[in-house]
Amino acid sequence: MGGALLDGWLASPTPPRLVILDRHRTGSDDAITVVRTAAEIPAGFKPDIIVLAVKPAAAEIMIDAIGKALGPRMSNAAILSVMAGRTCAALSDAARLAGADIPVLRAMPNTPSAVGAGISGLYAAPSATPEQKSICHDLLFAVGDVVPVEKEADLSVVTAISGSGPAYVFLLAELLEKAGQQHGLSPTIARRLARGTIYGAGRMLDDLPDSAEDLRKAVTSPNGTTAAALAVLMKSDAWPETVPKAIDAATKRADELAG
Repeated sequence: MGGALLDGWLASPTPPRLVILDRHRTGSDDAITVVRTAAEIPAGFKPDIIVLAVKPAAAEIMIDAIGKALGPRMSNAAILSVMAGRTCAALSDAARLAGADIPVLRAMPNTPSAVGAGISGLYAAPSATPEQKSICHDLLFAVGDVVPVEKEADLSVVTAISGSGPAYVFLLAELLEKAGQQHGLSPTIARRLARGTIYGAGRMLDDLPDSAEDLRKAVTSPNGTTAAALAVLMKSDAWPETVPKAIDAATKRADELAG
């Protein structure tokens, strides 16, 4: 997720000033400084926001390393976590152990952020200042849309809907491609048709004020081809049952990661 955000930030018209801590990435330029360890963070760098995009199990280790490297410079920052599960309280405790009593904000972006088409749920702990909220909002808005949520617990559902959601759409594209090939289309044609259809439908959802239900009905002529397909997909044991089950499973897993 951190890589997707970085790609989106660097492609935006006004990329933020960034110091990237990534042992796999190399090279620096005017927009970014890349370091391989926290100890290499430039001595004069005073971050406004520390974006935490690591595996949840490594969060405390990373916060401790950043705290040792920054020292007092960490005290004016806030943490923006893009990890699933780890709560503001747990990350705040880790920051205090690292010597900084600082606010934590949590976001759940998704991978389309890499192409500037992401959407992020954003929660801010009560201790976050208006300026810190604004900076985090602007960082996420630079790579897509931002939806503030009032309760931290809502992020589990955000994770299930939009954080994991691109995978559901990619699965649909994959299945449409395979079905096209099974019916005799070449792989190239099947892929173009599947991807173009999903892109076009997404544009309509984004551009038009109509509800998804109304758009579906407008495409579905009585006794036509679309109606025949939807009669299969909308059986009680098909999408109306399996999609909610999938979201339930993803939400439950996000809650489990939160401990």
